[in-house]
Amino acid sequence: MTPPIVSSVSETREQLDRVRRAGKRIGLVPTMGALHAGHASLIERARAECDFVVVSIFVNPLQFGPSEDYQRYPRPIEKDFALCAENGVDLIFAPETGDMYASPQITFVEMTRITDHLCGAFRPGHFRGVATVVLKLFNIVQPDFAYFGEKDYQQLCVIRRMVDDFNLPLTTVPVPTYRESDGLALSSRNVYLSAAERAAAPALYRILTLAREQIASGEKDSAIIRSAAMNVLAAEPLIRVQYFEIVDPSEVQPVATVTGPVRIAAAIFIGKTRLIDNVAAGN
Repeated sequence: MTPPIVSSVSETREQLDRVRRAGKRIGLVPTMGALHAGHASLIERARAECDFVVVSIFVNPLQFGPSEDYQRYPRPIEKDFALCAENGVDLIFAPETGDMYASPQITFVEMTRITDHLCGAFRPGHFRGVATVVLKLFNIVQPDFAYFGEKDYQQLCVIRRMVDDFNLPLTTVPVPTYRESDGLALSSRNVYLSAAERAAAPALYRILTLAREQIASGEKDSAIIRSAAMNVLAAEPLIRVQYFEIVDPSEVQPVATVTGPVRIAAAIFIGKTRLIDNVAAGN
């Protein structure tokens, strides 16, 4: 059975106040819809750890740049509701833009340092939009736990730091990236790929695993590791690399020499579709 679907901020607060008064732990899975098995894994984790699971579905205009795909972002809302029902969600918060931004937003969450590199360097304003809407969701739902996939690793770091810096009373829970059998990370944007582009896309994960293996074998020079990855991608004519970086796992700063735990992250374009992925490496 489809769980209750609420768009109103006030009604969502009222329903969750009753849940909270009953002493139940609330888990939030924030999403932009176009749900897939990766989102289901977040819901499954929340279901295992919480008494009441909320999924938010909201395509946030603040995090899209003027040349990005806000209007064409997939919105299969009935399929999203069905996936939530199949996975035991207790409440769907599905606001309209006017519910989340009743008046023009003039207050934003700005973050420095963590947003300087990787996606932040190519998508100005993106993480301001992400952090702002997530803080709004946290204030509306007031969850005990919030669940985010590691595929969007920089986003995860941004939200973790926001929670720490603002002393928010919740725990951010990272969930491992959900992958297809050939390694491609599930993404709502994968539906844009043609058959030929889909066949080329697993090269992204291959270069990340190659880099991880080089580090495990003792290579410490990031430039050498990056060069090997670029050589692999050179054989894929459909792929254009936006970035390939080795960064520290907390503040997402590039490292020239690997001396401890790192995150290897990359973004590519296949046709008009932008894909990102990352893996952990190092001791």
